Amino acid sequence: MSNAIANGVAGAGGGIIAQIITYPLQTVNTRQQTERIAKSKRSTAASTNTLLQILHVVRTEGWGGLYSGLKPSLFGTAASMGIYYYFYQLFKNKAEAIAAARKLKGRGDGSVGMFSWLVVAALAGSLNVLLTNPIWVLVTRMQTQTQAERKIMESKREALMREATENGFTASILQEKLDELDSTKPHPYGTIHAAREIYSEAGIRGFWKGIIPTLIMVCNPSIQFMIYETSLKRLKEKRAANKQGVKNVTALEVFLLGALAKLGATVTTYPLLVVKSRLQAKQEIGGIGNTSLRYS
Repeated sequence: MSNAIANGVAGAGGGIIAQIITYPLQTVNTRQQTERIAKSKRSTAASTNTLLQILHVVRTEGWGGLYSGLKPSLFGTAASMGIYYYFYQLFKNKAEAIAAARKLKGRGDGSVGMFSWLVVAALAGSLNVLLTNPIWVLVTRMQTQTQAERKIMESKREALMREATENGFTASILQEKLDELDSTKPHPYGTIHAAREIYSEAGIRGFWKGIIPTLIMVCNPSIQFMIYETSLKRLKEKRAANKQGVKNVTALEVFLLGALAKLGATVTTYPLLVVKSRLQAKQEIGGIGNTSLRYS
């Protein structure tokens, strides 16, 4: 139990540090995932270059724009990493105990197999997803709010131009209405505001939007830890065979193994991440009653 708690605390602390460092990239990444551009307009759309988008956000929204939703994100990271590593260690201890018991009965060599690592990571990941999904819905909303506001303004501007054409507005009246629209300031958008908006749209179920692709994405840490544990085991065996001992596995080697494992898992499951983000982002951006831009 003490090992599980220690792993949970260590995972939460490491996750918070990593989240603070990489959060601007996550914000831009989420906005790229939720950007709705018709195929016919993609050639004329703004560049999707990450660095250019970061500079654009800083120029138009300030540095704060890159850190929209940081507070709930830090809380979510601490909760997610803590929960995940806690249950991962519990299930890992159980898997190792089962493997040891099987060895005493003459079945197996006492080591945990690849499939068992997969099950351990999947169980821990599923519990983590079910408990923390509401936090990440809030984070996604806050990261993409400026983007949604821009789409709403574009929709209102298009509606105003149609109204001007239908009713024959003079140029001065049209310009006056456009200036009035441009002067409209968006409402402050904090965590409480985001939570109220989600609840008003879909009730309590809204906080579990994207739960299906997110649960499927549990295979991401499963793949990650399967690669990591297998690679680490082989490295330790190699060191032991060379009579150097397992203690010679350095922090840098552990970091590189973890990075390689995460890269493989991310490339495999990224399409599901795009689906999840689009489900969790604000849906009503084309005007009330417009369901053509909703995702399911």
